[in-house]
Amino acid sequence: MTRPSAVIFDIGNVLIEWQPERFYDRVVGKDRRVAMFEAIDLHAMNDEVDRGKNFQETVYAAADAKPEWTAEIRLWHDRWIEMAAPVIDYSVRLLRALRRKGIPVFALSNFGIQSFELAEGHYPFLEEFDRRYISGHMGVIKPEARIYEMVEQDSGLSGPALLFADDRADNIAAAAARGWQTHLFEGPDGWAQRLVAAGLLTLQEAE
Repeated sequence: MTRPSAVIFDIGNVLIEWQPERFYDRVVGKDRRVAMFEAIDLHAMNDEVDRGKNFQETVYAAADAKPEWTAEIRLWHDRWIEMAAPVIDYSVRLLRALRRKGIPVFALSNFGIQSFELAEGHYPFLEEFDRRYISGHMGVIKPEARIYEMVEQDSGLSGPALLFADDRADNIAAAAARGWQTHLFEGPDGWAQRLVAAGLLTLQEAE
């Protein structure tokens, strides 16, 4: 196995839990949440934000288009930080362990411009990456091939020099198609084991 030259973290569900359905189940109840998600594709709406459209304008326009769900849809913007929570502390410790060893650590995440600014205000560790590739600023989202190409062009690294962790199989498959080393994130314990196996951290450093 080639020892990676840099490690790339997705953010949602790798460093910060991202479960909008869980938030809505708590706030409006599961039955109403299910009905709302059937009535409007909120994840597609969020994809537009992740491509760079204005966060509030995009969510409020979707809310206005569905008067029966206006109040609930607006919560996607107004209480967004409650959806993007909590931090996955062990993953943050792994990020910092890599950086202490001088291993370049990048972020590659589908994230809106304004929502990422909001996240930075709540989660200071988001400023600790050596490079950050945020889809809203790039105008393209995972798993489209162009976003991986842009990472390669900017970092000067490609193929097995990169080790990428993401919780979505389609995002992982797109990176693997470019020759990147990949890890499907299903929890920080498995990610720690992969970093050890790659020769980047010792067992003690990965604890």
